[in-house]
Amino acid sequence: MRNMLLEKLAKNKTFTIEDAEKISSVKKGVLKVILSRLEKQGQIERIEKGKYMIIPLGATKGKYTLHEFALGTNVVHPCIIAYWSALHYHGYTEQIPRTVFIQTTARKKKQDITIFGISYKIIRIKKEKIFGTENVWFEDMKVTITDKEKTIIDCLDKPHYSGGIIETAKALRTKQYDTKKLIRYAQKINNTGVIRRLGYLCDTLGIPLSLSAIQTRNYLMLDPTQPTTTTTNAKWKLIINEDVEVLE
Repeated sequence: MRNMLLEKLAKNKTFTIEDAEKISSVKKGVLKVILSRLEKQGQIERIEKGKYMIIPLGATKGKYTLHEFALGTNVVHPCIIAYWSALHYHGYTEQIPRTVFIQTTARKKKQDITIFGISYKIIRIKKEKIFGTENVWFEDMKVTITDKEKTIIDCLDKPHYSGGIIETAKALRTKQYDTKKLIRYAQKINNTGVIRRLGYLCDTLGIPLSLSAIQTRNYLMLDPTQPTTTTTNAKWKLIINEDVEVLE
């Protein structure tokens, strides 16, 4: 029975106890015992409660793992790889983030999770902010990730999940994106801070982008991860607490 169950489950790299229940005729209590034995035999490994990974033939439990993005799809649903992780995937930064950043609309008790030594940061956002994604494949597993333009906009929306504003400035400097889509996304995300940061960065880096200044009296920090300063920019109503000009 164990071998038959494993053979059916092995069609996918990962599975949940609910997946196992659907293809098994045994009661849940018995099923848990079977899964426990398969784990002890090194044929599967527990990702977290009720979620498992298949250990391929010839691989050793404890040494084998999936790509960190593929594993992330089991952490929460929906799962979108975003922010600093997406910046690195798209080749916008040479910095390799130690944490995998995930966007989701779902509630999760823990926002910081470690699986097989890999750290995951779960960021819950509003449904309206879920757009601009594409599907990529890692080890035959489909992974959803923000596209180039949405990655930049997300990092302007929440710089503390992107390694700071400098990393986003590096992405803009490459000019490897669709300008019209970037403007459309900046307006769609409905955060004036995104428009202001994007406008200032483009002005500073000499990137022609048609954006209208925001009419407000309130000043916002260019980079909320850095200490505040007395330097300001009146056009974009920003506190300039990071020297982006060094990139030039």
